[in-house]
Amino acid sequence: MTAFDPELAEALEGLPSGPGLDAASLAGARQMLAGSNLSCAEAIGDRDLVWEDRAVPGTGVVVTVVKPRRVQPGAPGFYNIHGGGMVMDDRFADLPRMVALVEEFGFVAVTVEYRLAPEHPHPAPLEDCYAGLTWMAANAAELGFDPAKLIVGGGSAGGGLSAGIALLARDRGGPALAGQLLLCPMIDSRNDSASTVEFAERGVWSQAANAFGWQSLLKGQTSPYAVPATAPDLTGLPPAFIEVGAAEIFRDEDVDYARRLWSAGVPTELHVWAGAYHGFDRFAPDSEVTRAALAARASWIRRTIGRA
Repeated sequence: MTAFDPELAEALEGLPSGPGLDAASLAGARQMLAGSNLSCAEAIGDRDLVWEDRAVPGTGVVVTVVKPRRVQPGAPGFYNIHGGGMVMDDRFADLPRMVALVEEFGFVAVTVEYRLAPEHPHPAPLEDCYAGLTWMAANAAELGFDPAKLIVGGGSAGGGLSAGIALLARDRGGPALAGQLLLCPMIDSRNDSASTVEFAERGVWSQAANAFGWQSLLKGQTSPYAVPATAPDLTGLPPAFIEVGAAEIFRDEDVDYARRLWSAGVPTELHVWAGAYHGFDRFAPDSEVTRAALAARASWIRRTIGRA
């Protein structure tokens, strides 16, 4: 049985335990996450950054823009999609990661509020994310970034939705993305891989919780945009960075997606971190594994925006 990295295992022991995610526990889980997310002011602190909320006309979608107070000419853009199993969390969940990226790379960053399942099943979350992306690209001049340097990214469900809107942008002739940053992406509703079985009840995201998330989103539907692992054609997609833990349920589906991207001719970088469980960088931010993962992400970003 695959063991957790010792530093990560120690962090896991400190997390509260409770029943698996289901319809009965969803409201409480949402409330807990909302209460733990930082505000923009808290996440930014004394950094020389600014933020504002914007409404995407005609859609009901709200986004938050975070950028340097003085944006540099030719700045890159980052479009963030939060995680939460398709059923939880909000656009503020990834503020610490976003703020760090804005500070390091000078990104103009946008994070989107999308409707959640099960109240709003597919295609609502995907279309909300796509609407925010097209708004960001169309307003690049006003926001102050180079649309040729636009990266989409997110973790878990946010990674899956990022992969989905990359497919959608390709097929609709939408924004030309410079890259897709897929962190432990949730991309395969079949939920039956060897890693899913091995870590069904270990770590922070279980096979049962994953099944609930997918059932809530799909409600019997099938779509390659909702489930990128089932997309028959991956050619013509933007360069991808895929990161996943070796000790989590998404390991095998993410490795297989990277393999299929390579076969389709898509420049793809894959990192599988030994002993790492889902969301390890959040739960153990000071661990050696997290430091290595952040360095790998930063290297890929530098190379991606440098090529754009």
